[in-house]
Amino acid sequence: MAQKSQAHDKQVLHKLGYAQELSRRMSGFSNFAISFSIICILAGGISAFPAAFNALGSGGAFLIWLVGGVIALSVAFGMGQIASSFPTAGGLYHWSSHLGGKFWGWATAWFNLIGLICVVSSVDVLLYTVFFKDLLLATVLGVDVSAWGTTQQTIFLVIALGSQALLNHYYIDITTKLTDWSGYVILGLTVVLIVTLFAFSSVPLDFTRLWTFQNVTGDAGGGVVPFRTESAAFAFLLGLSYVCYTITGFDASAHTSEETQDAQVNVPKGMWTAVFWSWVFGLVAVAAYVLTMPDLNEAAALGWGSFFYMWSASKMPFALSLFLAVGMVLVNYVCALAGLTSTSRMMYAFARDGGLPASKALANVSTKYRTPGTAVWVSAIFAFASTLYAPAYLILAVACAVFLYISMVMPIAAGLLAEGSAKWKEKGPFNLGGLSKPNAFLAIIFGIVLAISGFFPPNEKVFYFTIVFVVALLGFWSKKTAPVGIAVAVIGLLLSFIPVSEENVMHFLIPNASTSYIAIGIAVVGAVITFMTGGEDTRFEGVPEGDKIKERQAKIAEIEKQYGEH
Repeated sequence: MAQKSQAHDKQVLHKLGYAQELSRRMSGFSNFAISFSIICILAGGISAFPAAFNALGSGGAFLIWLVGGVIALSVAFGMGQIASSFPTAGGLYHWSSHLGGKFWGWATAWFNLIGLICVVSSVDVLLYTVFFKDLLLATVLGVDVSAWGTTQQTIFLVIALGSQALLNHYYIDITTKLTDWSGYVILGLTVVLIVTLFAFSSVPLDFTRLWTFQNVTGDAGGGVVPFRTESAAFAFLLGLSYVCYTITGFDASAHTSEETQDAQVNVPKGMWTAVFWSWVFGLVAVAAYVLTMPDLNEAAALGWGSFFYMWSASKMPFALSLFLAVGMVLVNYVCALAGLTSTSRMMYAFARDGGLPASKALANVSTKYRTPGTAVWVSAIFAFASTLYAPAYLILAVACAVFLYISMVMPIAAGLLAEGSAKWKEKGPFNLGGLSKPNAFLAIIFGIVLAISGFFPPNEKVFYFTIVFVVALLGFWSKKTAPVGIAVAVIGLLLSFIPVSEENVMHFLIPNASTSYIAIGIAVVGAVITFMTGGEDTRFEGVPEGDKIKERQAKIAEIEKQYGEH
């Protein structure tokens, strides 16, 4: 049965113009586990919790997770249906390119790749700061870490990223086992945490907290939201960044399509089930957090320390506290490990089609280890580099979630327009039927809403960074788009001279002059390079189509022979 499935998987891959270079080592559960491990409700579900709680209080945090999970599930369904038709590594890029054209695919690839690199770096930094240093050492073991600074963090990150790269390059079987193990452990540890919080709560349970909303934006919430808004709807939108950062990265199931058995069935299933179970268990966990806090006002006033306030107030025994803290450190390590797997597969797939500098090296797959070693190490190096300059890192950490949702929505938008056309005539086993287009329409709106939630203060620089990034994409793509990039940057500069009161929350929509000048500089440099070289449009061929597929198919047998595929 397994051999028949793998033969079918190869046949589907060959039709798309690719050889079976990676090893089909992943079961359906493994595909689920890699996305579930990256979502990891014991990672962002804890570290980003104040983004919701310190915006709209206890009921707000509960409702934000409830609604946000539905939004993420819609996006997962939309992606899953496309993945079932086109199960390739680097899936999002391939889908966008095939369904929406070369530029759409190229832009999706860059949004997705930057987002994935920053996922790895942000998870590893939070592994150090939130879970290892603040929770395990300071809160549980009582170690004084007040003097710890950049040096300790850098050493920790070198060890974490270095070991994650080693595992991904040389020990992929162990990596798969660890992500499988992590899937079970996250579920088990979440249940233990929830039961522990309820069993050793220092206050009687008051379930009205789950539908009690309190506007704690501004000083009342410890400045997590650095301004005061009287609009509950706006506070709710701000709080959605909690879901945006946590329930993301499930595109990992798509990126490992070429390593998954019966990919057309298991990849979409891995995506939506990872989101669904994260949503369900995460909802109960959020309820536990807000129900066991001694005082909601005190918790809110502590800002980003609200979770630790709840933890410290619990009467749980030391041994249980230590067990949970160590478990959280381990699952967060595996979360970043799985993220590096996903990132390297995206980089490998984009490079395979010539989309990156040094594409030949980045697309190389070891015949011994069946992994894209160069892509693994380059991904780890870029992840580490993004953590070195703290102000830039904080922007990129939030931008990772925003960029990932943008990149996940882009192929769904292309699919909405291409469905039923020659580009997408036949669907795979996972078929939404009559709900396909309505879900795609909703997923696009939902995904954009989640992305926008990461644009507001204190993350307005993410919005500016996104504008600069779009200007760069336009500048480097073609002679037609380069002038558009310059025009967008100039418009941004002109807008910066409009006098807008700082008291107006929406003033952040107008980029400051320095951002505009940076955008203009990048746009001009991009345009000069593009007019000298012809731009990426003339160099980058995109995914194989038509005759290009036939040309590649003639070489597939020879390529696969190197990897022992028959």
